[in-house]
Amino acid sequence: MSRAHSTMSDRSGFWAVAAVFTAVTAYATVPTPLYPLYQAADDFPVPVVTLIFSAFAVGVVFSLFLIGHISDWAGRRRMAIVAVLASAAAAVVFILWSSVPGLITARFIDGVSVGTLTAAATAHLAELRARARPGETAIIAASVAGAANLGGLALGPLIGGLFAEFLPDPLELPHIVFLVLFLVAAAVLRAVPETVDLSATHPAYRPQRLAFPPGSRTAFAAAGVGAAASFALFALFTSLTPTFLHETFHVSDHLVDGATVFAIFGAAATAQLVFVRVAQRTQLAIAIACFIAGLALISAGAVAPALAVFIIGGIVAGAGAGIMFRSAIAGAGELAAHGQRGETLALLFLIAYGGLVVPVLLVGWSLTFADETTVLLVFAAVVLVATLGAGVAMRRQLPAARPQSRDSTR
Repeated sequence: MSRAHSTMSDRSGFWAVAAVFTAVTAYATVPTPLYPLYQAADDFPVPVVTLIFSAFAVGVVFSLFLIGHISDWAGRRRMAIVAVLASAAAAVVFILWSSVPGLITARFIDGVSVGTLTAAATAHLAELRARARPGETAIIAASVAGAANLGGLALGPLIGGLFAEFLPDPLELPHIVFLVLFLVAAAVLRAVPETVDLSATHPAYRPQRLAFPPGSRTAFAAAGVGAAASFALFALFTSLTPTFLHETFHVSDHLVDGATVFAIFGAAATAQLVFVRVAQRTQLAIAIACFIAGLALISAGAVAPALAVFIIGGIVAGAGAGIMFRSAIAGAGELAAHGQRGETLALLFLIAYGGLVVPVLLVGWSLTFADETTVLLVFAAVVLVATLGAGVAMRRQLPAARPQSRDSTR
């Protein structure tokens, strides 16, 4: 393994990579509470917000399937630095080009960064921890990777809301701060030990392959629908929460915008940890119950309107989405043929990110001719049907009692 240029121990490098991973994923959701400010500055309609958000998801998919796996032979550290510098480039675009084309470009670049770093950092954390603690289970590394990913996504809107509510120049200052942070992070990563043998011969480049599990397409389809429905819920709150809060509940506090999204992602991360040792069948039952209760509360809160009910519903549904997505990953991994686990999970992520893009674009388009409450009710109904069907089908594939390994966090 190459340790050239590294000055950190494996243990210190592990925590440095985790911190950088958290910062990059946090930046991905910092713009959420800022969208109303961009709308006011450039006077564009709500559907454009969904287009800007979707550019990020497209960037993630692009990098996951064309770039992410390169770290297997080009090096974890090298690709992590590339990803961090891509986030820095996105920050520069945000600062210099704040019109709609610039926002779309910046979000796409940031999506590429997140997709690239998710693949590289998750593997890097596992390998650094294994070298630092050879006898330790993979639980710690997997849990830290999951916490950095969902935890960062949860922190981003809260940070953006704080900038928007209490600090000057909220459309520039947060990007300047993160630009400096990313440049420092890139320098820090240079001192992190490499875990890939860079002297080894590597295969010719090819995009990430996708593979259906043989003989298990129905079960895999259920896992895919569950993952897509979970991502659809996350996408709705990440892209359009400020719009719903401002238009339906007449909330003008940007910190509330960010805190609401923080609560949804925080509930997803917490639920994954709390129920990690519970049997998968039970986890899926809990996820279904959370979706039913959460979506009912979201709908009731929108109709009333009652802000507290709406937010509580989002938290409950967010917990269900976190459990459902984790179960979908575990189920797809178990269905995969020998030697094709990565290719099968890649296909699952492609389906999941379809749930991140398509429903939100449809919601944005629907808002051009229907009111927010009606659109939200239809969205809630569709997600509820999808999760009920997927959850029931996934439970049927499992034995009555089967604990879920914490190693399947990613």
